[in-house]
Amino acid sequence: MTHELHEIPPVFDEHSRILILGSFPSVKSREARFFYGHPQNRFWKVLAAVTDQETPRTIPEKKEFLLRNGIALWDVIASCDIQGSSDSSIRNVVPNDLSEILRKADIRQIYANGGTAFRLYRKYTYPAVGKEAVRLPSTSPANAACSLEKLTEQWSVIREFLIGER
Repeated sequence: MTHELHEIPPVFDEHSRILILGSFPSVKSREARFFYGHPQNRFWKVLAAVTDQETPRTIPEKKEFLLRNGIALWDVIASCDIQGSSDSSIRNVVPNDLSEILRKADIRQIYANGGTAFRLYRKYTYPAVGKEAVRLPSTSPANAACSLEKLTEQWSVIREFLIGER
């Protein structure tokens, strides 16, 4: 168990309409210094399928993809004790402050990527911001029971708020 700081800045701009929150970056994401860096995580494939676009590969492509579609991206946790990438090991949580994102962007809906992100949001962030989050199934490889097709179907709810989808 080590104490880790979240060192990846949020991705958003004034055109962002939804905010997707993970729990805390995996070891691979911390090494890559960007969100969902584990090659088996299906986050980028799911978003590409939902938006009917090519899967972004590089960090600049991923940032551009998010902003082009009105998606803000960050995590609930600013720092915590964690063993590797295991969400179940998370202890001593310090939440991220979402106020800058919520002040600068027109966030119409917040989504949590998986149960841990949702529970942590409800516990630490919801009392501060008063805005409900929608729980989506985790795109993590640990959620192997959920196929890419099923994830894409369930994540399709975000289309309602994406830029260009109205």
